[in-house]
Amino acid sequence: MSSDSFQLYDLRVTVVEIRGRSVCGLSVGDWFEVRNSSRLLLPPDRHFCVYALASVLPLLAAKQRELAENDWLASDSLVACPDPEEQLIMKIERLAPVDLRKSELT
Repeated sequence: MSSDSFQLYDLRVTVVEIRGRSVCGLSVGDWFEVRNSSRLLLPPDRHFCVYALASVLPLLAAKQRELAENDWLASDSLVACPDPEEQLIMKIERLAPVDLRKSELT
């Protein structure tokens, strides 16, 4: 790697449970991915609720990075949507690590 290279994990966020009613139209199994640091990928002709997305956004940057073994984020991966009617639960999973260059991103 060059001096400005680093690695981040691509991530997938998947709806794993809906304990209430699906107000926003998501279903168990719906997902989005974060690739190459900041690129949001959705399956063709699918959507993802912006409020559910907002609830996972604060955690994504940390989940993209290597974490200490005892860091709670290393073992916790479930996030709840803030809508109490829906009770939508999402799981953040790491995919492959990607080599990136700071000079190409910032």
